[in-house]
Amino acid sequence: MTERLDYHESPRRQVRLSNVRNIGIMAHIDAGKTTLSERILFYCGRNYKIGNTHDGTATMDWMEDEQKRGITITSAATTCFWKNHRINIIDTPGHVDFTAEVERSLRVLDGAVAVFCAVGKVQPQSETVWHQAQKYGVPIIALVNKMDRTGADFQGVVEDIRNKLGANPLPVYLPIGKEADFRGVIDVLGGKAIYFHNEDNGVKEDIQELDAEQQIECAEAFSFLLETLAEVDDQIMESYLEDKIPSQDELRAALRRATLACKIVPVAAASAFKNKGVQPLLDAVTWYLPSPVDIWNIQGSDPATGNEITRHVGDMQPFSALVFKIMNDVHVGKLFFLRIYSGTASKGMSVFNPRTGKSERIGRLLQMHANTREEREEIFSGDIAAVIGLSDAKTGDTLCLSSNPIVLESMTFPDPVISIAVEPASAADRTKLTNGLIALTEEDPTFKVHSDEDTGQTIISGMGELHLDIILSRLRKEFKVEAKTGAPQVAYQEALLQEAVSDMRFVRQSGGRGQYGHCVIKLIPQERGSGITIENKVVGGNIPKEFIKPIENGILEAAAGGVLAGYPVVDFKVEIIDGSYHPVDSSEMAFKIAGSMAFKEAAKKAGIELLEPIMQIEINTPEEHLGDLIGDINGRRGNLTGTKTVARGISQIAANIPLSELFGYATAIRSLSHGRAVSSMQLSHFQSVPVHVQEKVLKKQG
Repeated sequence: MTERLDYHESPRRQVRLSNVRNIGIMAHIDAGKTTLSERILFYCGRNYKIGNTHDGTATMDWMEDEQKRGITITSAATTCFWKNHRINIIDTPGHVDFTAEVERSLRVLDGAVAVFCAVGKVQPQSETVWHQAQKYGVPIIALVNKMDRTGADFQGVVEDIRNKLGANPLPVYLPIGKEADFRGVIDVLGGKAIYFHNEDNGVKEDIQELDAEQQIECAEAFSFLLETLAEVDDQIMESYLEDKIPSQDELRAALRRATLACKIVPVAAASAFKNKGVQPLLDAVTWYLPSPVDIWNIQGSDPATGNEITRHVGDMQPFSALVFKIMNDVHVGKLFFLRIYSGTASKGMSVFNPRTGKSERIGRLLQMHANTREEREEIFSGDIAAVIGLSDAKTGDTLCLSSNPIVLESMTFPDPVISIAVEPASAADRTKLTNGLIALTEEDPTFKVHSDEDTGQTIISGMGELHLDIILSRLRKEFKVEAKTGAPQVAYQEALLQEAVSDMRFVRQSGGRGQYGHCVIKLIPQERGSGITIENKVVGGNIPKEFIKPIENGILEAAAGGVLAGYPVVDFKVEIIDGSYHPVDSSEMAFKIAGSMAFKEAAKKAGIELLEPIMQIEINTPEEHLGDLIGDINGRRGNLTGTKTVARGISQIAANIPLSELFGYATAIRSLSHGRAVSSMQLSHFQSVPVHVQEKVLKKQG
């Protein structure tokens, strides 16, 4: 464990900072995340009985829609204690429509447990959340769950993690038996067998000596562990070259160093539903995942200059925190979830928001346990908690002291891919609908609302049909609004076909001071996913520097409004190459208009094509329905990318299908497979729309 002597802990802390673990539980849908969370809370003594997702009693799935649908929709935070450690847990959704919940959770967590189904192995959303964790450098422990299921394959999951995710998995707990015979785990470092019994819900760990067969299996795993650690850790390499066997403590310390450096991923086995293997996972969390002290350097920037600032963890450091989630609570109002990076916060304290430039006062401090609350007088460095009393804060905002300002790295969220028109069922519901939509956009950064200028309709946009279905359900249940909706619409994009140059002057003369703006720009199409870049190449002062930014703003506004069919233009570079100005008549507004006009003219010269979102689909189906499902995919302009057998009699289909062809797809799959196939989908990429489809879209747009 990294020891820091200068972070100064408050004597009022309940647990030492080095014994705090902030972890997320993440996975593909139905891998068992919430079931695992429930067992952790039970074994840590937080809950007196075990909740389950299938009967709607899971603590962490507290929303009515979560209990009804058996899925996690919103990330739920809680805290519990295990062997003198405080473990703050965020249980994240597995469905791709709620990927923003995973994104913002991983931004503020120090470590993660990635849960994999022993039968399904590495699935599409598993890859998505894994890459999200890599983006923020979050160390991971992998849990191969559902070892009791028919077709469970521990080693197959380990190889999938290696091959599909490019990781370096290292088993530290091996399964004893599998499928109906799964009884416990082998502790590779300790050289012991740990069994769990049904009579006491697996509470007591029954530790026994290994039998002859288990000794061979453990010795092979130990040898592999030693070799793997020697490759990534100098201290173990030194012992390895001298033919010395490091002690258990030395190996554990090396495992921790390698995990924190994201060089290896410790792997454990369990069946959370059958109450087997959870306690060893908790031990692994305390041994191998980081404490806030290990995330010592907190990087930020000076809000005034933009220069980089480094803060350190510690209760005596200047206060800094990140707002990573906002939730509307019917009992207490708006909750702002914070990760405290440095310093402490107390009731009534004044905090500064660099984005708004204003100070606000914290009303109440709450420790959240799913949807229940516990009052706190003070929250410390490394804590995850909620506050009440802020008014202007948004997701991703930094809170700090006005005397020591800092802006912490925020988070980015994907753009919505599907939209529908919504209107109140009655005139009396109009205000309630507006208020409800505003509240939900504050909570969810991937949920967008705007008014269609042509029709006056209110358009809501989200990450998928399920996402918008949940939004409408929440409007009914939480805000008591009945809303009527139109047909779903795909969020297309527009892209340039070739390079083009535009020379545009904006001149207005109406007596007295006029308006003059002149710019020459070059548009250059870029690769998919590269975004928008604008470069100033004006020389000789032909356009003063103060007018470059207005030109950029005009270009960005014009791009957002689209050229061909009102969809945003993406993936291009703009070079501002020349222009002129008038010493009296030139203004920021004139150059902004000139920039907008120049972009539109250049885009029309370049030619525009529509791009459509393509979804990556994965279907697990009984083999007898394979042909029907593949035929349906072909009929939806789909591209089959592969099929394989994942279990006895079960095949897996992978395909890419345009989102516009997928409305009502879940119902179609149930019909074709008689309710036996299960599917998942996530956004893969955008690609050009075929000419005949583009003509239909443009005709529909009018």
